[in-house]
Formats: sequence, structure tokens, C-alpha cells
Amino acid sequence: MSALDDVLSEIDSANAQDPNREDGQPAALLYGERMSAELSRLFPAASEVLQIAARGQHVERWLLPRESYPMDRPGYFAWRKEQGRRHGARLAGMMAKAGFDAEAQERVGVLLRKEGIKRDAEVQALEDVICFTFLKWYFSPFAETRDAEGLQRIVEKTALKMSPEGRARVLQEFDLPEAFAEAFRD
Repeated sequence: MSALDDVLSEIDSANAQDPNREDGQPAALLYGERMSAELSRLFPAASEVLQIAARGQHVERWLLPRESYPMDRPGYFAWRKEQGRRHGARLAGMMAKAGFDAEAQERVGVLLRKEGIKRDAEVQALEDVICFTFLKWYFSPFAETRDAEGLQRIVEKTALKMSPEGRARVLQEFDLPEAFAEAFRD
């Protein structure tokens, strides 16, 4: 096995421990597989570091539950920031064990902390993959828990995070209600 395969396998092993289930599988494991599939489809020439970041974006996410932070907007952002830091550190450790150099280990953290979004092509690619995965697999159940106004805000925020190419592709691939589609138009 290659160093990349070793890291992906270790991510999967860690995420297989997720007590949360979706479609009968550990939720984090399924999410990682979906992220890898979308990355492969959208960015088939992705670097190894980007492949690791996509697969491990939610590595062991359940270990720091959202409820461990205040259930308000600042609490959410603090939780999300800490998750990005933790995920980057965890993946860097896996990468070190597999033989990746310090530069690659630091780079995976940059991607997961979304440093340079809109300026760094790989950070933006990861964000586009995250948004596609959300829209394809998680939007529908998420929508059931929101009112129309709140849902529209979420759609608009999702679109704002994406690249122009990503937004255009969303319009091609998803049959969105007009109000949602408008958010993805330039």
C-alpha cells in the first residue's frame, strides 16, 4: 500500500468508531466516503493532501460534540474552529506515521482550517466538495428542520462559499427551486 492508502485506511478505521449511524453505517465513515467520491468526480487530479483532507474532514468529529459549546452563533463558530484545528492535527499525525513530510502535514491543516478560501485553489476545491456533498446527501434532511427563511439563508451562505465554477456546476447538476437557484447565479 502507498502512504496515501495508509492514511486513508487509518482515517476510515478511526471513523468506523463513530457511534452515530446513517444508513446503518458509522456516520463519519459514510461522510468521508462521500467526500472522497465527490472529490474524485469534481477534481480527478486532486493532490494527495487534498484527498486526505477531503476524506478526513470530519475525522472523529463525534469526539467533540456540538453541545459541548454554547448553542449560539459564537459557540457554533468556536466549535467549528476547534474542529478544524483538531482534524488538522489528527490527520497530520496519521500522515507523519505514513511518511508524509512536515510540509504536507501542515498543508492538510491549512486546507481543513480553510485558510485562504477564495484565494487558494485547493482550499476552494475542498470547500466546493464540502458544499456538493452537503447539497447531494444532507440538504434534504437538513431542510426538514428549518423554516423557509432560515433555509434560504443557509442556501445563500453555501453559494457564497463556492467558486464561480462550483456554483455553475450546481445549477447544471441540481434541480433547485428558483429562489435557491438564484443564490448560485453570478
